[in-house]
Parts: sequence; C-alpha cells; structure tokens
Amino acid sequence: MTGFSRHRRSGVVFATFSGFEAELLRSLAAQLVELLRDENAAEVEIDPFEALLDFSGPTTAPEDPVLARLLPTAYHDDDEAAADFRRFTEKSLRTSKAEGASTIIETLEEAGLPEDPVEDGLMIDVEMGPPVAMTWLRSFTDIRLALATRLGVEDGDEEYWAGLPDEDPMAQAHDIYDWVGYLQETLVGALGG
Repeated sequence: MTGFSRHRRSGVVFATFSGFEAELLRSLAAQLVELLRDENAAEVEIDPFEALLDFSGPTTAPEDPVLARLLPTAYHDDDEAAADFRRFTEKSLRTSKAEGASTIIETLEEAGLPEDPVEDGLMIDVEMGPPVAMTWLRSFTDIRLALATRLGVEDGDEEYWAGLPDEDPMAQAHDIYDWVGYLQETLVGALGG
C-alpha cells in the first residue's frame, strides 16, 4: 500500500490495497457500523415530516467509552443543555457516522473485494471522487478515535508503544491504528494536492 494519490486532471482519488488490507478496512468499518447502530431503534419507515419532529433521542452520554468519544457531550457545564442537544442530534450523528463507514465497505466491494478474500495476490484498486473521499476521511477519524479509546492511546506515549514486542497483541492493534493514520494522512494530501 502506497497511500492515496489523485489524478490531476480528473480529481479522482485512488489507492491500491492488498486483499488483506482491504479486508482489514472492511472489518474496521463494519465494527464501527455495528457499534453505532442504535439497538433501541426499530427499523420502521415513518413520514419524513414526522421524522423532522422526532425529538425522542437519548439525553445521556453513552456508557461505552468509544461511543462517548464518538458522540461527545456538547455542554460540559450545563447538564440540561447537554441533554437537549443530545436528544436532538445523537440519532442523526450516529446514522451519519454509520453511513460513512458503510461507504468504505461499499466502495471496497464495488472495487472488487469479494465476500471471502482468500486469493493470494489479490489487489483492490479503489477510485473515488472528492465527495466519497471526504466521507472516507471522516470515517478514518472515527475509526482512529475508536481504536485510540480502546487501546488507551494518549499524547506523548509513543515510547511506550515502540517498546512493546512485535508479537504483543496491543502492539499489533496499535500498528493498525498507525496504519489508518497513514491512510488518513495520504488521503488529506491527495485531496489537498
């Protein structure tokens, strides 16, 4: 994987992933979708106007530390304002983040990632326009926040992570965190260049 680049004339952003890398991205995105899914919401179709007036969202921060990081409290000094803000925004924020992660899955599958990528030497060429690339970028942020929260990554702890043996599962998970950061960085460069 060499990271993301952009075709100068068309503006299309592209990258090539090994089958393993593409499957890892699909798995990370699928885990994020599962985490964000509102387990209490029934999948029923409602009138769009009624949906605009639906103010029945949650009023307390999620207990899961990853969800609390992805769906932060807006007003730390005003519990009532924080509850109102969460009630009006959390459902749509969850949906938006889950749709973004689903876009990664859909893009990889449209590029040829099979359901069960067991083929050695499989390479997946991904091409996307700037709007889809921006969706990937936002989802990379969410994936990295989720990984950092689960791992306990903090500013200035690089020495700790570098000191772990390669075979340590935490070191391997941190390598994935770094890899997604690399993808994010090259995608920012491709979109800006």
